[in-house]
Amino acid sequence: MKHPTWHKIHSAFRLNDIPYSFESLSEICYHLKQEGKPFEKPIGDFLLDWISDRPVVEVTTSGSTGKPKTIVLKKEHMVNSALATGEYFQLQPKQKALLCLPCTGIAGKMMLVRAMVLGLHLDYVEPSSSPLPENSKIYDFAAMVPLQVQNSLNQLSRIQTLIIGGAPVDSSLRSQLVKLSVRAFETYGMTETITHIAVKRIAGDSTNYFETLPNVFVAQDNRECLVIEAPKISAGKVVTNDLVELIDKTQFKWLGRYDSIINSGGIKLVPEKIEEKLSTLIKPRFFVAGIPHETLGQQLVLVVEGNPIKEHELLQDIRDLKEVSRYEVPKNVFFVKTFTETSTQKVDRKKTLQQVI
Repeated sequence: MKHPTWHKIHSAFRLNDIPYSFESLSEICYHLKQEGKPFEKPIGDFLLDWISDRPVVEVTTSGSTGKPKTIVLKKEHMVNSALATGEYFQLQPKQKALLCLPCTGIAGKMMLVRAMVLGLHLDYVEPSSSPLPENSKIYDFAAMVPLQVQNSLNQLSRIQTLIIGGAPVDSSLRSQLVKLSVRAFETYGMTETITHIAVKRIAGDSTNYFETLPNVFVAQDNRECLVIEAPKISAGKVVTNDLVELIDKTQFKWLGRYDSIINSGGIKLVPEKIEEKLSTLIKPRFFVAGIPHETLGQQLVLVVEGNPIKEHELLQDIRDLKEVSRYEVPKNVFFVKTFTETSTQKVDRKKTLQQVI
């Protein structure tokens, strides 16, 4: 009887320096579930689900762009996604990888799948905003969210290739990464596409366009939103709410979310484009949003994490930015001590905004 593709664990696979075969994985699964630390239990849950005979995995979306929902993914598609990542980044068996993302979401789960499929030596650590462990290990491959990258800048020389997802990489962080030796890539993807389907190199001479992974093709719908065709990781086309500028069937520029457009007095504002411009000025985490307004319909506001500073001075500095139009200047600034986050450490804009309205 032919075994399913997900039953084939690469002989080089190691988890925290311990080798595991498909047959022996159940041992670590039960150990993590019953005796592991809170962050280890989801690792045990996922591995136990992976070695079961069920051909699918249920994954909950982060909820950063809407209400969290459960999505069913085929394990075969997850294997294909891991192979595509391995091909694009030329990952080799026995290379060292770091898992520092929660295994409650697809990003953490896929680091485990890549390690099992490609034969990586994977270390896992407790997810935190400063995830690099206090040792001198060099890692060939790791995945982080922007906040983790920002807090690890002085340690990133220990990572050869770093993929960054969960939120856009702002211009300030990008300029800092360009100066480092790490090969950093911004990623585009979602739970429905089994993490990233396209990447963008962060380098001094890098392009502003995302390039798709092998066997992934893109188009636009009549809203100018991205449509993804990836038969090896999805049964049908994935229609997104992401506004893009299409270059060709394998390259695109991400502009922002169709469902986050702010209509202020008939002027359509894309928050992500404004945030990119403001990131050169504002160092703490922040975002812009639209709140109800009697005459404008929506009013543009700025929400900043941390202690309050002089609002009028900040707004004047924003007005002085040459690339910011008068429509893109926020009408008010709100300060929030700590942003609300999703379970996968993304900023929950809706809940954070509710704190100030």
